[in-house]
Amino acid sequence: MKSIRETNRWRGVSAVALLAGSLGVLFSRPLVLLSGVVGVAFAAYARTAGTPEPRLDVTRTISDDEPLPGDEVEVRLTVENVGDSTLADLRIVDGVPDALPVTGGSARLGTALRPGKTASLTYTVEAERGEHEFDPVIAITRDFSGAIEVETEVEVETAIECVPKLGTTVDVPLRAQTTQYTGRVTTDTGGSGVEFHATREYRPGDPLSRVDWNRLARTGELTTVDFREERAASVVVLVDTREKAYLASGDDERNAVQFGVDAAGKIVTKLLDAGDRVGLASLGPESCWLAPGAGHDHQARARNLLATHPAFSPVPSEEMFYPTTRLKQIRKRLPASSQVLFVTPLCDDFGPEVARRLDAEGHLVTVVSPDLTATATSGQRFARTRRKHRVSKLRQAGIRVVDWDTDETFGVALARMARVTGGPA
Repeated sequence: MKSIRETNRWRGVSAVALLAGSLGVLFSRPLVLLSGVVGVAFAAYARTAGTPEPRLDVTRTISDDEPLPGDEVEVRLTVENVGDSTLADLRIVDGVPDALPVTGGSARLGTALRPGKTASLTYTVEAERGEHEFDPVIAITRDFSGAIEVETEVEVETAIECVPKLGTTVDVPLRAQTTQYTGRVTTDTGGSGVEFHATREYRPGDPLSRVDWNRLARTGELTTVDFREERAASVVVLVDTREKAYLASGDDERNAVQFGVDAAGKIVTKLLDAGDRVGLASLGPESCWLAPGAGHDHQARARNLLATHPAFSPVPSEEMFYPTTRLKQIRKRLPASSQVLFVTPLCDDFGPEVARRLDAEGHLVTVVSPDLTATATSGQRFARTRRKHRVSKLRQAGIRVVDWDTDETFGVALARMARVTGGPA
């Protein structure tokens, strides 16, 4: 792709030069007359100069194409003039993905380049979760006079795939809504398990291991011990990826969606490792849905979606989005026995409304809310107060809220919630 345009650098020079020449003749000032002649010569040259014909060979190399989040990745761009003419004014701008901040060096270069010569630039970017493709390199070339410039896009296919290591050592506090599969969530139903529930009369077919032999020896009554059954939960981790959710504090460049996706990855990994059935969904312009499942293949699929699906991009999507319509689609897909872990910064009133609607339809909801509010200005303090009010109202409605201050680790917030709840509810 190439575009040619005039820079208007010499606009008005001819008029000024003619005026200077006229004044030099009129007042018999040779120096003024000479300046006018020089100005006319420059203006004539600018009008007759040819259009640059850049022919460039561009190579981009990166130090690591599969880094972990937060790693520094070095990018080196080399430009060679493979044409026959000298490029007197060459400006290069590399197509750095929006989600990768430049942390060292510069992705821009200005130079002159003779035929067969090369120039290079080196800079570093900080890796961020996701799959990032570099945009084309933009080369802007001007002629010697600077009157004409040619902008060229050079395609150089380069991509970075950043997949984080997921998981947390702290249990995720689930509600008591479970499936028929055996798991780790303790229920109020008697049966096989490890925690004592009650005793009842012996029934033919009861396992001998659950007969209360001590009571039989003491009273002669034949009874069976029931334990609290432990079953697997069916959980859908729903991540708020609306444009409003991409808020960030002044002190942290990472936004709430980035923190939320990191938390979702840890939750999904921990629950799947514990034997629960886990699904994944997004509430935003880009739709993502993974039905609840289990196993290593399912875990790899969920991990890959969180790392590369555009729904979880570190930057907001520009697609049209109707929140109510998307919520209806999610509600139709949710299995009847599934509870919901809703990851949202609670930045507006729609987030709590989603939690209440899902909870009212029988899907027990736990809200995981990264807090990126600040207190530097009166507006920020007001936003923090409004968020605290939303958290309080949700808890009054019987909905669990993991209030996560992002200055501390996510595991600390989970451990605090586990101490408060004491178990499924």
